[in-house]
Amino acid sequence: MAFTDFYRLSAHGVITNASGEVLLLKASYGELSWGLPGGALDVGETVHQALIRECQEELGCEVKIEHLTGIYYHKAFNSHAFIFRVSLLKDAVITLSDEHLAHRYYKLSELSKVQQHRVAACLNYTGTVDSAAF
Repeated sequence: MAFTDFYRLSAHGVITNASGEVLLLKASYGELSWGLPGGALDVGETVHQALIRECQEELGCEVKIEHLTGIYYHKAFNSHAFIFRVSLLKDAVITLSDEHLAHRYYKLSELSKVQQHRVAACLNYTGTVDSAAF
């Protein structure tokens, strides 16, 4: 990779409800896709700082980062995504930003193959960070 090449890093959180379903947000831009809360790192941010900021912006509430569970390369975006187990603070109320149209909790089986891999590795975390390329 050359010094001037463009490359992305992002941080995302896996948040579940009492039934073990996973929170996804529907984007208000691009292909209006559903994805985990989180987003790109700003210059000078750590992955933890970026995830806390992104969740505050997107969900309108604070989160607690439990642990890093996976690091994944995505060829389509020439990027690495850091996946964390995250929990909402007690009595948190989700208030979406303009970046998202809706939020919903999904069963693992309802997610795309890539999301299933990333989320399953997170939910079944045993202390070893998962890594894969898609």
